[in-house]
Amino acid sequence: MQVEPTDVPGLLRITPRVFRDERGFFLESYNAEAFAEAGVDARFVQDNHAKSAPAGVLRGFHFQAPPNDQAKLVWVVRGAVFDTVVDLREGSPTFGQWRGFVLSEENFLRLFIPRGFAHGYLTLRPDTEFMYKVDATYAPKSEGGLRWNDPDLAVDWPLSELPDDGPILSEKDEGLPLWREFETPFGFAG
Repeated sequence: MQVEPTDVPGLLRITPRVFRDERGFFLESYNAEAFAEAGVDARFVQDNHAKSAPAGVLRGFHFQAPPNDQAKLVWVVRGAVFDTVVDLREGSPTFGQWRGFVLSEENFLRLFIPRGFAHGYLTLRPDTEFMYKVDATYAPKSEGGLRWNDPDLAVDWPLSELPDDGPILSEKDEGLPLWREFETPFGFAG
């Protein structure tokens, strides 16, 4: 397993070792000991699996506020996504900034997203399946989000790769607040 820090404190790119032969491939998608040695400090308690039938489904930006905030380990098992995070940790050197990564069934890339981030993704292919582990269970009273097309965040979504009608959003995601309306509940520990 190769673990690469990004320029965002705590955000890690993880590439598993993939063993391929004429039958297909094998990899360890998660190993608690190996992840701990790599600096991933999370005890995962729930796995989630989402399928998006058409390309162009946009989910996010979502987070859970303390005391139910979540760290996530995310990856794609089928298809591809443009995966995006926004640092919500006041005092962080990257507070209010976003980063994007292409996760696909071909590159096997995983992201470890620490607590204090909003997360979203855009499916780039039909029938994309997205998986993630979280270290706190779903708590509806703590959920929050930010608008995907917020002009202050200015995320450079790869919309040119989508059908002409743009991203497919849930009604809930269309109505999320803007960055300028947001008061962060997250601090940065350094």
